[in-house]
Amino acid sequence: MAKEYKSFSMELAGRTLRVEVGHVAAQANGAALMYYGDTCVLSTATASEKPRDGIDFFPLSVEFEEKMYSVGKIPGGFNKREGKASENAVLTARVIDRPMRPLFPKDYRNDVTLNNLVLCVDQTCSPELTAMLGSAIATCISDIPFDGPCAMTQVGMINGEFIINPSNEQKSVSDLALTVASTREKVIMIEAGANEVPEDKMIEAIYAAHDVNQEIIKFIDQIVAECGKEKKDYEHYAIPEELNAAMKELFPPEAMEEAVFADEKQTRDANIRVIKDKLAEAFADKEEWLPLIDDAVYQYQKKTVRKMILKDHKRPDGRAIDQIRPLAAEIDLFARTHGSAMFTRGQTQICTITTLAPLSDAQKVDGLNEFVTSKRYMHHYNFPSYSVGETKPSRGPGRREIGHGALAERALVPVLPSEEEFPYAIRTVSETFESNGSTSQASICASTMSLMAAGVPIKKPVAGISCGLVTGDADDDYLVLTDIQGLEDFFGDMDFKVAGTHDGITAIQMDIKIHGLTRPIVEEAIRRTKQAREYILTEIIEPCISEPRKEVGEFAPKIQQIKIDPSKIGDVVGQKGKVINQIIDETGVKIDITDDGAVSICGVDKVGIQKAIDMITMIVSDFEEGRIYTGKVVSIKEFGAFLEFAPGKEGMVHISKLDKKRVNHVEDVLTLGDVIKVKCMGKDKMGRISFSKKDAE
Repeated sequence: MAKEYKSFSMELAGRTLRVEVGHVAAQANGAALMYYGDTCVLSTATASEKPRDGIDFFPLSVEFEEKMYSVGKIPGGFNKREGKASENAVLTARVIDRPMRPLFPKDYRNDVTLNNLVLCVDQTCSPELTAMLGSAIATCISDIPFDGPCAMTQVGMINGEFIINPSNEQKSVSDLALTVASTREKVIMIEAGANEVPEDKMIEAIYAAHDVNQEIIKFIDQIVAECGKEKKDYEHYAIPEELNAAMKELFPPEAMEEAVFADEKQTRDANIRVIKDKLAEAFADKEEWLPLIDDAVYQYQKKTVRKMILKDHKRPDGRAIDQIRPLAAEIDLFARTHGSAMFTRGQTQICTITTLAPLSDAQKVDGLNEFVTSKRYMHHYNFPSYSVGETKPSRGPGRREIGHGALAERALVPVLPSEEEFPYAIRTVSETFESNGSTSQASICASTMSLMAAGVPIKKPVAGISCGLVTGDADDDYLVLTDIQGLEDFFGDMDFKVAGTHDGITAIQMDIKIHGLTRPIVEEAIRRTKQAREYILTEIIEPCISEPRKEVGEFAPKIQQIKIDPSKIGDVVGQKGKVINQIIDETGVKIDITDDGAVSICGVDKVGIQKAIDMITMIVSDFEEGRIYTGKVVSIKEFGAFLEFAPGKEGMVHISKLDKKRVNHVEDVLTLGDVIKVKCMGKDKMGRISFSKKDAE
């Protein structure tokens, strides 16, 4: 007998959103089979029965599983099954995680997994958005403690008009890719990529999405009312009041304030270490307190920093509320890389290296979006442990590194030249040399300078900066901080990153730890980041390098592009690639040809590039009567010699056309390998092209 289940639906941006509860995955704490158009995602929420031992954080895992069967494909490569999560899957999981994590209880220590299995994809209905809504619904109807609901909406913009939940085709031509998550009253997460969208227009788009989210939340409320389970109680985690009191007796608030009020992160860390050591010594006979000291000091430090900032308007390093840390910029750090730059902000230091290559080196993308099959620009971000004075083995990029790299990539894509203007694949790698807050935004600044130093003709420089927030009990009791350092990020309520040019925003990423932001906070954060961005561009980046270099560097590949008749592509390639491989072998270049006849010739040697261009031009051109050509003797017959003018393109000089005097034997005038000039005499009686050596002299 088929299971009985409940189905709910609403119209969302002109398409039907349908949710089935109780149809599948009944053993999960919460499960929602989500349909948006023909897109189908199974979203589940599960939690462990007991908290994990020995941890002082909430262990939340979010997964977005891309299955290639959902778009009718078999995975590429030798292993015909899905492997590790793609970059898109990691980024989608992060977008789901960021708004939902703050809505779980702060002292919840049970493992929770939100899993989203993509079963079917309709290119007009985003599986990512469907999974975002599915995770929220599955968690809301489960018995897992959660202060929801929350909802998410995507916004595009075409010709200045907002598109709610755009299709993949619309996204490919949109000037805006915005995702906004909301609770009932407030915005809780913002992520955006944009083509220099003005600040006022961005705020308008954010709150257009927020309004749609309110309709979705009403829909979720209906589902929870009919299907929601009673929330479980859980083991609450709190520092004993006796421990807090004893700690404050040994170290009163002014002592903690003195410890954290330091310019250098190392000094502050050393001060806190002393406090912990003295507490461990004082509480040696209280064995049950010893494992709690680290968390107790953390909470005490957090309350102290928040009070200092919110009530006293004092920051740990003594800066004004809107003051940026000392800045520095450098370019050309390394002799043979194609471009390099370093950007320093306080104790945050990023070095970005640019590498240029032929378009054939662009990254191929095997994913669910049929409109995105390759990436010509790649930004990678690395965060080694030494950058924060720690030691641990390198295990490759984690989700944080992938997310930071994607954010910087998103910020810079709008200012890159087109392939026609600059036919290169481009890779920038940001190495974190030192970290104390907002390395992702420093990597945007370093990458802008590195690209310009490499001779990439970007349209405008881009800078990024982050704002923080400390809130009190009331909505209007808050303080926005410009350029937050690590401590203000750890103990504050918000990390609001904005990147852009002088003229508009190119990327936003907002993370918060509270239950949402009011509109005045959002507007002030965007205004503050614009002021800071303008300062960084005008006072730091542009004095270091004001515009892209006119040419790529000595050690960078040179690329020239020509257009040929697409019907001649086969002549250039030759049978089994024989012709094109001969050109490559003779000139040392790389050659890429697109279906529309665009030929890119890449090499370090300009002479070799020009030789390859001449050879290709010869192959695709018809011989002109009266024109002088240069050819190599490749075959000698009794009646004349055959010349190769370019790979696969030959012609013949009759023995009678070799010299002005009579020639009895071709060998008397020519030998194999000779390079000679000949004149095209037009077609002979047989319709063949005739050449003359004697008329070229």
